[in-house]
Amino acid sequence: MLLVVGQIGKPHGIRGEVTVVVRTDEPEERFTAGSVFTTEVPRDRRVNAGPAAAPASGARFEVPEQLLLESIRWHQGRGIAVFEGIHDRNVAEALKGVFLQVDSATVAAPEDPEEFHDHQLVGLRVESLEGVEHGTVQRIDHAPASDLIVLAKKGGGTALIPFVTSMVPTVDIRGGRIVVDLPEGLLDL
Repeated sequence: MLLVVGQIGKPHGIRGEVTVVVRTDEPEERFTAGSVFTTEVPRDRRVNAGPAAAPASGARFEVPEQLLLESIRWHQGRGIAVFEGIHDRNVAEALKGVFLQVDSATVAAPEDPEEFHDHQLVGLRVESLEGVEHGTVQRIDHAPASDLIVLAKKGGGTALIPFVTSMVPTVDIRGGRIVVDLPEGLLDL
């Protein structure tokens, strides 16, 4: 399974540098010179992106399937990166919005037993303290106040569950389940 660890932002300067918005708790581990990322073009750009996708030479630029990180420096919480073969502002502009991904098999499990990677939770069964199944984890959204479990409800639709200990007392990855203690009506919102 591929995990998004960053997204390319706007170009920085004229030599192909780009900003990178980090989406990982371990940026120093993921973003080191020599790191290889699998790319994913955002859905809204999968059709011909027009003139912005073409470098100054006029040739159409195809986003490569993988990008090799040559160097990165950090400024105000964002990385300013140089990728192999991207040494022109116009080509860097064509990378804007591209997601940077790594294979989940290369990500070490957290040392803290109360910490989980999103991909470990996706697909787990969500059930009440009494064992009533509510559905499965569709994804984890990272909101400013707390993380949210996006629940694909058993009867259809989705619901948001704050990922806090009072509402999610048990995460049993080996057992394939998350036990929740929810206030009445939360899943009806």
